Parts: sequence; structure tokens; C-alpha cells
Amino acid sequence: MNTNNAQKTMYERAVEILDLNDRGNYTVPTSGLYPFQWNWDSCLVSIGQQHVNEARAWTEMQTLFQHQWDDGMVPHIVFHELDDGYFPGPDVWATGRPVPTTGITQPPVAGFAALKLFERAKDSSLARQRASTLIAGIDRWHEWFYAHRDPHNTGLVAIIHPWESGRDNSIDWDAALDRVPIDGLQPYQRRDLQHADAAHRPTGAQYDRFVSLVQLFRSLGWDNSQLHDASPFKVVDPGFNAILIRSCSDLAKLADLLGEDEIAERNRTRAAAGLSALESLWSEAANQYVCFDRAVNAFVDSASVGGLIPALAPIPAHRSASLASRINTLSKSTGYLIPSHEATDSRYDPKRYWRGPIWLIVNYLIADGFRVSGHDDLVQRIEASSLELIAQSGFAEYYDPDSAEPCGGSTFTWTAAMVMEFLRNER
Repeated sequence: MNTNNAQKTMYERAVEILDLNDRGNYTVPTSGLYPFQWNWDSCLVSIGQQHVNEARAWTEMQTLFQHQWDDGMVPHIVFHELDDGYFPGPDVWATGRPVPTTGITQPPVAGFAALKLFERAKDSSLARQRASTLIAGIDRWHEWFYAHRDPHNTGLVAIIHPWESGRDNSIDWDAALDRVPIDGLQPYQRRDLQHADAAHRPTGAQYDRFVSLVQLFRSLGWDNSQLHDASPFKVVDPGFNAILIRSCSDLAKLADLLGEDEIAERNRTRAAAGLSALESLWSEAANQYVCFDRAVNAFVDSASVGGLIPALAPIPAHRSASLASRINTLSKSTGYLIPSHEATDSRYDPKRYWRGPIWLIVNYLIADGFRVSGHDDLVQRIEASSLELIAQSGFAEYYDPDSAEPCGGSTFTWTAAMVMEFLRNER
């Protein structure tokens, strides 16, 4: 089969997977393992959906923002329909929402995704109408972050639960998680191991602490004015902040295009403050950004992909060049790009979720940043490696960076969406 036919087949399979996981107004990441609507999944999936149906792409994001909280938070899961195959379900979160949701958030890629959809739209009238319904909600979400996760106006927000990062069991969180008490932990039963290999998933000890934090926040009535200070887990993640900075910057551009001058100015100010503060997370020793543990006022000894995601933000050229060099170094230790952790670290695990495996959404975000900063050769390497993983192992949730073994869930929606984007760039 020639290259063009192979890419056509790959693209067609990606479209099939988006359709398979479509629930009408939202998509699920994959049946069984993740049967609900996830926040950053949906925003990134919408970018892929636009290749097939522009209106459906906007609907994906609008459905998510219909469940924005009154204080501005956009929750990390919306439980549209009951499914007892997932834990923790709505009864555990008990957030009291008309349509149940979780009480924490996820990486704010909505501003980034909305600008992509708008700039690429073939139906400009539809794009203007749909973007106009989203822009105020995204602005309120950004405001919420700085009000509730940056109480001392540092310019950087903290996550209060590992699940908020999207990188659930990253080595970045080990020390902070170890301090989470589990003395009063109520009994629970995991469901994820019914759908995925236990060797690919977070450990039982990590899950105990994940659930303990949920139980703590629930006991406080999900009052976001209290949760940051009350949480024993408060970590400033450079990747999370870079996504927020880029989304603020992109939302400002979108607001300019829509004539929303006040929204534009607010988000430009947020992006500038965040970008300046992000510099405080640079590690010369690691040659990348690192996390800061706000609970103990110390940097985290962990050089993960979270410190490479800032390539997405409009960081200075010399920092972008350093991150490109860092990825080139990482590529010498694994067969594929980009591992979620340094392979020479003793804590590296090539098959366990975010402790080594490759995620195509991370490859996409980093490549997008490098494309803007002009590192075209590296962008091509990242995208070619990503497509090779698909050719070798199909549309998995994540991949072993040494063997390309597919891990986690299968027929994964955002993997399919990212493949559509990579193929678009090749064309």
C-alpha cells in the first residue's frame, strides 16, 4: 500500500472512531473505560470534528460549557447518563448539580480550541455565531482560575488534585500525594481495572489518595473559595499554566476578531502576567520547566513532559530552543516521541499511564507550539513518530515509547482527532 492510500485508510479509521464515540451532543473518550464527557478531551476532539462537520465541532464545546458552574468553573467530567461501570461516579462526587458533574476542573484548552475552530472555519457566519456564544464562558473560566487557584496573585495557578492536570499519576505528584492523609478513607471499589490492564493504570496507593482528596473536598461542600487552602495537594504545574496562558492569549485574539474589546484586554493581561511568572519555574539543571509544590514551598525533583508543554505558550525564543534541545536528548533514550517522563529516571515506567508512555494529545500541543516558534524539523519528527505509532499499534489511549505497545483504552477519540490533525499538516 502506498503512503497516500495508507494515510487515507488511517484518516477514514479516525473518522469512524469519532463517530463510534459520538453521543449526539458530546463524545466519550472511549466506551467502557470512560463513558462520560471529559473536559479537555472534548475541546481537543472538537478540533478533529471540524474536519468532518463544523457545526458538530462547535456543539461539542457548547455542550461542555452548558454545565459551567455559577462561579465560573468548568468541571472535568459531565455525567450526562448513568453508567455504573465508572468510579468515582456522580454519587461519590455529590456536587448537587442538576446534571451531575465532578467538582474539579481540567487543563483549560477551550480558548486554544475555539480560536482554531474560528480561524479555520469555512462557514464564517456559523463560526461567528457559535464563537459568540462561547467566549464569555471561557473568559469566566479563566477568571475563575486566577480567583480560586492563585489567591496570592503570583500569576500562576495551582492544581489541587492530580486529576486536574490531566496527567493523573505523573511522577511530578509522588511527593505531594504521599502527604495526602488516608486515615478516614471510606471504602470504595475501582472500576477502571475491569477495562484496562492494571500494569497500565495508577496504583492502589495512588488511587487511595485520589479518592481521599475527593472526599475532603466533598466534606467542604465543593466551595471553591475554601478548596485551594484546604487541600494538602497544591502543585503549580508548568504544563497546566502554559495551556492556560496560551488559551488566554488565543481568547484575546478571538475576542479581537469578535469585537469584544474588554474580554480581549483582560485575557492579554492574564497571559502576560502568567508568562512572566512562568519563568520562575525554569530549571537550568533539568533544561526545562519543573513543578513547584506550593504546600511545602519547594520545587519538585521531576523532569516530566509537563515541563515541555510550555512550548505551547509564547515563551521566549531561547527557552523554546532549550526545550527543543531537551526533546532531542529524550529521543536518544526511547524509540518514539515524546515520552511522558525521562527514560533514564529510575521512576520511569514505559507502560504505566503518565509515568513514561506517549500521549498523542501532548505531542500535538507541543508540536503546535514549536510550529509557531519555527522549529519545523522537530515538528515533523514529532508528527511522523506519532503517525508511526498509529500505523504500528492503532488508535490507543497511550503507547509504550520503547516498543510502541498500545496501552490503556482502545478506539480512543482524542487520539483519532489528533491523527486527523497530523495528517492535515502532512497534506
